[in-house]
Amino acid sequence: MGSTSDLPVMEKAAQLLNDMHVPFEMNALSAHRTPEAVEEFAKNARNRGIKVIIAAAGMAAAPPGVIAANTTLPVIGVPVKGSVLDGVDALYSIIQMPPGIPVATVAINGAMNAAILAIQMLALSDEKLAEAFAAYKEGLKKKIVKANEELKEVKFEYKTN
Repeated sequence: MGSTSDLPVMEKAAQLLNDMHVPFEMNALSAHRTPEAVEEFAKNARNRGIKVIIAAAGMAAAPPGVIAANTTLPVIGVPVKGSVLDGVDALYSIIQMPPGIPVATVAINGAMNAAILAIQMLALSDEKLAEAFAAYKEGLKKKIVKANEELKEVKFEYKTN
C-alpha cells in the first residue's frame, strides 16, 4: 500500500487471501516518501518467496509502477479512490505504464478482484489452491442463485415474475 490510509480498501482482499490460506505480506511503502524501501522490497520479493504482488495506491499511485520496474514478478495494481478525482488519477497512473513494465490493473478500489487475480495466478501451479478457488467460485454462484430465489418473494402490483 502507498500508505495505511489504503488499508480499508485492502482489508477484504487480505481476508480472502487469508481464507484461502495464501501467505501474504502487508506493507506501507511510499514511492515518494520512501523510494529506497519500495525499490528494496521489489528487488528482494522473489528471493523471499513472493510470487505475485498486489500494490494499492491513490493519487499519483506510483508504487505499482515502481515495483513493476524493479521486479520480474507479476504486479497487480489497485487504484485507490481519493478525494479529488475519485481515483481516476490513480487509475490512469497505474494503467498507463510504458512498454516492458506492465501492471495488471483492476477497478478503482477493486482490491477483491486483485486478490482473486493473484489467487488465479498462484493456482496455476497449486492444485490445492485451484480446488479451493473453484469452491469459492461455486459459493459465489450459489449466493446469486439464492438471491434470485428470494427476489421471487418480493411483490409489486405490476411485477410479472
